[in-house]
Amino acid sequence: MAKALAAKDAVSTRMRSIRRVLWIVLVLNLAVAAAKYVYGAVTGSASMQADGIHSVFDSAGNVVGLVGIALASRPADEGHPYGHAKFETYASLVIGVLLLLAAFEVGSSAVGKLMAGTFTAEVTPLSFVVMIGTLAVNLGVTAYERRCAKRLKSEVLAADANHTLSDALVSVGVIIGLVAVSLGFPMADPVMALIVTAAILATAYDVFRHALATLSDRARIPEDELRSTVVAVPGVRGAHRIRTRGTEGEVYADLHVLVSPDMTVIAAHELAEIVERTVEVRFPNVIEVLV
Repeated sequence: MAKALAAKDAVSTRMRSIRRVLWIVLVLNLAVAAAKYVYGAVTGSASMQADGIHSVFDSAGNVVGLVGIALASRPADEGHPYGHAKFETYASLVIGVLLLLAAFEVGSSAVGKLMAGTFTAEVTPLSFVVMIGTLAVNLGVTAYERRCAKRLKSEVLAADANHTLSDALVSVGVIIGLVAVSLGFPMADPVMALIVTAAILATAYDVFRHALATLSDRARIPEDELRSTVVAVPGVRGAHRIRTRGTEGEVYADLHVLVSPDMTVIAAHELAEIVERTVEVRFPNVIEVLV
């Protein structure tokens, strides 16, 4: 009972931490999106507007993440005995869909300008100030989210960190486009917007890949690594049928252990509990072990 309560408290604390990070990133993304899109609209820069739209979808992804975490933090019930952790994964999938929509919006606008031959971007010193400033914010947000994603083993934060990093890379492309426009190559602006589209699509692919790994019950802990931890427990002669699944932050493990044929049922049960505690200590993201 005490172990179950401790696991529940750990999951609750993790969810609160993820939610706090998402709120912080949401505010920063909205500020960055407003700065880039508004100034891009004023100067007629397609790539700056595209980058601003990308940042807006970053913010929408944060909102989706907050909803997903709210659902994922609900305790296990009769209909969901393993809990609701995969709602975090579903939120990642929605973020992927939003990225596809963003790619369509950005790409269609760029293609339209190229086909019409309309190049209206105006480059001023303030254009570079806006882009370099927002780039610095994006890089800071990416580093912060990645640290939190690694510490909390959160799929939503990892997906959003990659999304934000793509936004930073896009900003670098926009800056290059602005330099080219200022040197007399106005077509560079919509061309860079197309590169923005490619970056968004690459990010969407990465998000889908990680989410599908969870939904397909991909093994979360290398079998050999888990076996070596188990057989190191005194009294365990071997281990097989080792399986792990779940999200990166909430892993379920089950396995068979071999013991001496002379061991009593009571002693074997006590050994099984020791194995369970050992695995949970060695792998903190494992919330339940069945031996």
